[in-house]
Amino acid sequence: MALTLDSSAITHGIQLAVAPVFLLTAVSGMIGAVAGRLARIIDRARVVEDRARANTEPEFLARAYNELADLRLRGRLANGCIGLLTFCAFLIGITIILLFLGETTNFQSNRLAVAGFLAGVASFLLALVCFLTETMLATRLLNFHMLQQEVEGKKP
Repeated sequence: MALTLDSSAITHGIQLAVAPVFLLTAVSGMIGAVAGRLARIIDRARVVEDRARANTEPEFLARAYNELADLRLRGRLANGCIGLLTFCAFLIGITIILLFLGETTNFQSNRLAVAGFLAGVASFLLALVCFLTETMLATRLLNFHMLQQEVEGKKP
């Protein structure tokens, strides 16, 4: 694996590596967004748990336990999403290295680079599925008890 310092080969290698870098930018933005959602899930779980400890009303405790179970599921989905995004970033980083090495040395890395890139994209898509599932679960959980009582004819 001899390293050639041909400036045109190095330039071309950098140009090849630029496209996956855009995916890395998207991945880092997604990690930030999902980490923010995970932080809010954790904060909400702490509030619900504190309120449940201070309350003895059975109906309230049942709602609190249900909400905590839903928050746990959402947290696990967010965690899985972050794991998949991190794995995607790792694979894209490996792809960039392979593309650059393949362009600047005699190392035949095209197949490995393609496989790494496709695996990274698959990981990104799975992360998007986790993100979509978590957001759909979050909106499904919007449960306004005061509005439900008004619809049922009971005033709070």
